[in-house]
Amino acid sequence: MVKIEARLRELDITLPSPTKVPPDFRRVFPFVRIRGKRAYISGHGPTNPDGTLAGPYGKVGAEVTQEQAYNSARLTALSIISSLKDELGDLDRVTAWLRVHGMVNSAPGFTNQPAVINGFSDLIIKVWGEEAGRHARAAVGMAELPFGLPVEIEAEVELDG
Repeated sequence: MVKIEARLRELDITLPSPTKVPPDFRRVFPFVRIRGKRAYISGHGPTNPDGTLAGPYGKVGAEVTQEQAYNSARLTALSIISSLKDELGDLDRVTAWLRVHGMVNSAPGFTNQPAVINGFSDLIIKVWGEEAGRHARAAVGMAELPFGLPVEIEAEVELDG
């Protein structure tokens, strides 16, 4: 029984296609790097179902509302799960989410970055459950993010043998 994929179906969640980077972007790194019993996940942004980067674009607290950014963080979680599935084949290999680093493209004066990154954390905990899904986390404001994305998130997970 594939537990995580069954949970995704139960929640009516469809993973997007693997992330498609803009044509002029030169990617020299893997989206997921496995070393021992850990998977290190490179920074991801929100994607559409076809894997292209998803808007809205801009700074949270100016062009993007906190609620829109929360949804962008949720879409980023789906993008990361898709990359893990692509690399691992079986999402049940992820036994624990260890660390999440959330970056928010923040307008001057916007200070509620943790509420934005909750869009990511809430989904991961809903899918993996409290024990495996809870993670150490940072949620920080940035002056700019690649491609004008409102959020970028990287993570580290523990894998079974």
